[in-house]
Amino acid sequence: MSELIKHECGIAQLRLLKPLSYYKEKYGTAFYGINKMYLMMEKQHNRGQDGAGLASIKLDVEPGNRYISRVRSNAAQPIQDIFEKVNNRINQGLKENPEWLKSAELQKENLPYLGELYLGHVRYGTFGKNSIENVHPFLRQNNWMHRNLIVAGNFNLTNVNELFDKLVSLGQHPKEKADTITVMEKIGHFLDSEVEKLYKKLKSKGFNKQQASPHIVEQIKVHKILRKASKDWDGGYVMAGMLGHGDAFVLRDPNGIRPAYYYMDDEIVVTASERPVIQTAFNVAYDDVKELKPGQAIITQKNGEVYFKQIIEAKERKACSFERIYFSRGSDAEIYTERKKLGSLLMPEVLKAIDFDTINSVFSFIPNTAETSFYGMVEAAQDELNRQKNQAILKEKENLTDERLSEILAHRLRTEKIAVKDAKLRTFITEDSSRDDLVAHVYDVTYGVVKPTDNLVVIDDSIVRGTTLKKSILKMLDRLNPKKIIIVSSAPQIRYPDCYGIDMARIDDFVAFKAAKALHRERGTYEEVIESIYKKCVAQKDLPSAEVENHVKEFYQYFSASEISSKIATLLSDDSISTEVEVIYQSVENLHEACPKNLGDWYFTGNYPTPGGNKVVNRAFMNFYEGKEDRAY
Repeated sequence: MSELIKHECGIAQLRLLKPLSYYKEKYGTAFYGINKMYLMMEKQHNRGQDGAGLASIKLDVEPGNRYISRVRSNAAQPIQDIFEKVNNRINQGLKENPEWLKSAELQKENLPYLGELYLGHVRYGTFGKNSIENVHPFLRQNNWMHRNLIVAGNFNLTNVNELFDKLVSLGQHPKEKADTITVMEKIGHFLDSEVEKLYKKLKSKGFNKQQASPHIVEQIKVHKILRKASKDWDGGYVMAGMLGHGDAFVLRDPNGIRPAYYYMDDEIVVTASERPVIQTAFNVAYDDVKELKPGQAIITQKNGEVYFKQIIEAKERKACSFERIYFSRGSDAEIYTERKKLGSLLMPEVLKAIDFDTINSVFSFIPNTAETSFYGMVEAAQDELNRQKNQAILKEKENLTDERLSEILAHRLRTEKIAVKDAKLRTFITEDSSRDDLVAHVYDVTYGVVKPTDNLVVIDDSIVRGTTLKKSILKMLDRLNPKKIIIVSSAPQIRYPDCYGIDMARIDDFVAFKAAKALHRERGTYEEVIESIYKKCVAQKDLPSAEVENHVKEFYQYFSASEISSKIATLLSDDSISTEVEVIYQSVENLHEACPKNLGDWYFTGNYPTPGGNKVVNRAFMNFYEGKEDRAY
């Protein structure tokens, strides 16, 4: 994506099923778990630039000894920062007490972060909330071991206000109205209730609090706590947590919007946001890593037993298609195939745009994350070129000379690395005119490979706001002086805000929305249409989420997708661009064909998988109409 949008977080949870001495003997270090956590978090660095955190729990620790450690960072390189802090603490202890190196038990007893249970998180902040207090994991502390709760997740909830009010009605006083705090307090409330209920039951049998503790560990049912806590959650989420005594869980939303994968053997139980992360970190096969089912939780008990529970009834699967287009690592076998398919399915429209002239066309991609889709597009273009060669040979076969045959066969598809992003350049000046000039030079262009008779076809993952295209990429491509520039998006037009994890909340930021506005103005329908939609949104703003419709769909229904694409091309190519520009978007139908298992497409279609989504999109439109820059959820 040539214009960066902040998006989903990543989680990694690891439970070591053997004593630390086992890993020291087999792998040469008691720090096996810490090393694997570092690897998994770095492999998910693509999911978090604003912050990172790590929490660990030591099992079976004597009272008076620390058993929970947590470190968080919002530094420029947060993963490196937290593990540098971890290493410094450990190295200092070993330097002062070298005898600890001989025994894994001594290391566990004396060194922080060295435990059997880990939870890591890499974070993308939304709406500027990047303070250290907003970095996961979150910790809810209590002197009762069982009531300590650590939570981290990849999620956004659409109904935080309602959940907050319910917490208040339960007698709680949450310190802020944020979804992470709300979720933690909700789970914490039912955790407290479960522990209290078990203690009362044991007390009636003559147990005191000290005697009751080990029995509470054995009897506590994490799935019951999750079932009660998640009852009213509306959104996309993967929630991961650990209880102080050693139980752990990962819960996925009932529509499967957010991704979660797991692997387990006799040594470990591991869960992460992406399959290849687990494959790489533990050197396991693709088929050995499983996907957590929608609405399901994987629960690892303190005794090492693992079980799965359906916490919420699974609903229609609407796994996020943006995961496949952009967010997840392209090294996943399925995702790699799907991204190539996204590129190849665009080729019929591209061929029309270049008038089937594959000889005088140059194909490229911006940015690097679009490279896989580019391969798919080029393979489809090569098929067309081969068809043209066959047609030319058959047409001239009676008079075909060796020289002419060699000429036909010599035709090659022209692919070039047209643009390279200058990673060193930072747009640090905020004053608009100066900043725009810097933005225009973020990419360096490759000169001398495009002729004035050439079409230049460039594929991108998606076009969200179009800002970088307009202020940088198109100006750069125009300097090459091609006959025509075709910008291709492997994703459909983004028309609606996301409320399940991606930082796309302001509807009037989208270039597709701006194009529809321009078309309405040209036709004289703008004032009438926005007034009508606004009134419908206002009329439903206080209704329960389940009764709310997405009225913003009406804004687009007057125009075809191709009309909006044409207007986008006009908006992006101002008077400073001398070359003709055409913009081609993926169709929703082709998206579903390429990514048949991930049908979540609400940002393209407005078909939100949860009731809260419709409420969010209407609120986003009301904010636009009223000139507010408030968050829509």
